[in-house]
Amino acid sequence: MAQVDTDTMTLTRFVLTEQKKVPGATGELTQLLNAMCTAIKAVSTAVRKAGIAKLHGMAGASNIQGEDQHKIDVIANKLFINMLRSSYTTCVLVSEENENIIEVETDHQGKYVVSFDPLDGSSNIDCLVSIGSIFSIVKKKSEGQPGLPDALQPGNQIVAAGYALYGSATMVMLSTGQGVNGFMLDPSIGEFLLTERNVKIKPRGKYYSINEGYSQYWDEATKEYVNMKKFPKEGNPYNARYIGSMVADVHRTIMYGGIFVYPAHKKAPKGKLRLLYECNPMAYLVEQSGGIASTGTKRVLDIEPESIHERVPIVLGSPEDVNEYLECVKRHQS
Repeated sequence: MAQVDTDTMTLTRFVLTEQKKVPGATGELTQLLNAMCTAIKAVSTAVRKAGIAKLHGMAGASNIQGEDQHKIDVIANKLFINMLRSSYTTCVLVSEENENIIEVETDHQGKYVVSFDPLDGSSNIDCLVSIGSIFSIVKKKSEGQPGLPDALQPGNQIVAAGYALYGSATMVMLSTGQGVNGFMLDPSIGEFLLTERNVKIKPRGKYYSINEGYSQYWDEATKEYVNMKKFPKEGNPYNARYIGSMVADVHRTIMYGGIFVYPAHKKAPKGKLRLLYECNPMAYLVEQSGGIASTGTKRVLDIEPESIHERVPIVLGSPEDVNEYLECVKRHQS
């Protein structure tokens, strides 16, 4: 008879345990994370049966970024919005797919603001490459009716952040400010189980992750750094790994070490990735695991957002690798 774990640490149980460590905790964040997990389970199911249910392909519309929406993007966005709205814990939502903030109905409002990318890397879904969802949570800061200022908070105000990876399995990486933990979905019981406790990124890795198709547009610092990794004066060159789904690339970077870079360049002078629902949550998780996340000139989590879809350059990963990149930047600035 197969052994059955009769004392499993589910994500909900883990968060409840952490909640007990915080004096005055109301349980509202736990309730919100439960709603988030329900949305992630539903998206995971939709992703896995997308081909059979004919959810591959385009929806025939564009999002606010000017990017073509896939059918599964639209479904994932609706799932997240509906689950978060009905959780009675949120007051403002920011989605990659919506031009403006989403204000939750007054009788459903709670104290949290959630920024999310409902399906990152969805252009890869038709060829079955790993994709994911990203989110960050902050507390409402204004008195009275919530609004845009509540969404435009720097990453250093985040109370929880995470991502879901839909790959060979579905996994949630989560931090509530006391390190990073990984939970894998067990489809037999429909629960996320703790499988990676207190994840720490390596001081140095052997992988670099960057879209080299844009190398002709890079600044000199980025060109120098990548050449250092490809043609080292001593030792082995780094291995190039670039999937094109931020969740998959960052997850590998956290688990194996190394560096992920999406710099500003001539075609994207402000960078490409969005601050509130891509860079901030990933920077938070990387820092919580012992890594560094920077724009190249400043800490990502210290940026004061000016708009909900603001773009920034980002470099994150193992501290020794990121510091090497930052040294290249300083040399070319002097």
